[in-house]
Amino acid sequence: MQNLILMSFAVFFAAGSYLILAGVCRIPTYRTSRAILTVGRRQKKQARSPDAVIMELAGKLSTVLPMDDYKRRKLTVILRSAEISMAPELYMAQAYVKAGLVLSGMIPCLLIMPLLFPVFLILGVGIFFSESGRAEKLVKKRREEIEFELPRFVATITQELMASRDILSMLETYQKNAGPALKNELAITTADMRTGNYEAALVRLEGRVSGAMMSDVVRGLIGCIRGDDGVTFFRMLSHDMKQLEVQRLKKLALERPPKIRRYSFLILACMLMIYMGVMGYQILGTMSGMF
Repeated sequence: MQNLILMSFAVFFAAGSYLILAGVCRIPTYRTSRAILTVGRRQKKQARSPDAVIMELAGKLSTVLPMDDYKRRKLTVILRSAEISMAPELYMAQAYVKAGLVLSGMIPCLLIMPLLFPVFLILGVGIFFSESGRAEKLVKKRREEIEFELPRFVATITQELMASRDILSMLETYQKNAGPALKNELAITTADMRTGNYEAALVRLEGRVSGAMMSDVVRGLIGCIRGDDGVTFFRMLSHDMKQLEVQRLKKLALERPPKIRRYSFLILACMLMIYMGVMGYQILGTMSGMF
C-alpha cells in the first residue's frame, strides 16, 4: 500500500511539474501538435494524441542527439527514398522515445511484479530496432515492387525503340499503365526531364530506387540518349530479366507449401483436440455411471 501511494505521488508530482513548466516555457499544447502532424501527413488521417506526445519529446531529444556525418548522410538518403519527411536526428529520436516509453514500464514492475521486468526489456529493445529500421523496410518494399515490374517495362522500351528514340515520350506513355511505385518514380523523373537535363534526371531516378536492375535500365536509357543502338542492349536485358522473374516466381512457389503445411498441422491439432475431448467426455460419463 505504501509503495502504491509513493508511486501515485511521483506520477502526479511529475505531471503537475510538467504542466507548470509547459505553461512557463510556452510549449504548444497536444491539440496544436496533433493538428500540425495531421496537416503534414500525406494521408488524410487525423493524428492521435500519443503521436503528438511522442513527436514533441522526439523534437526535444533530437537537438541533443549525437550523430556523425556519414550516418546522417546515409539516413537522409534512406528517408528521402522512403518519402518520410523527417530529419535524421528526429527520426532516430522518435525510435529512442518509443523504446524509452516502453522501457519506463520496468520501474513499476520492479516495485510491484519483478517477474515482468524481462518482458518490458525485450519489448523495448524490439520496438527500437523495429522503429529505427522502418524506413529501410519501406525502401526495400518499394524496390521489390519496382523490380517486379521492370521486366515488362524493359520489354515495352525494347518495342518502342524500334519506332522512336524519344525517351521522354516512352516514359510518359508507360507511366499511364505502371504500378503505384514505378508510376510515382516515373512521374518525378519525367517532370525532372522536362525542366532539366535528361541524363541527370535518369541518374537521380537510379539514386532514388538504388537497385542493380534499375541501374542497368538507366544505363541503357542514357546510352540511347547519347546515340547508341539501344535495341540490342534492351533485348539482352529483357532476356536476363525474364530469367530473373522466372527464378523469383519459382522462389515464391516454393515458399507456399511450408505455409500451407503450417495451417494443415493446426487443423490436424484442432481435430485431435475435438476427438480427445469427445473421448474424455465419454470415459467420464461411463465412469460416473459405474459409481
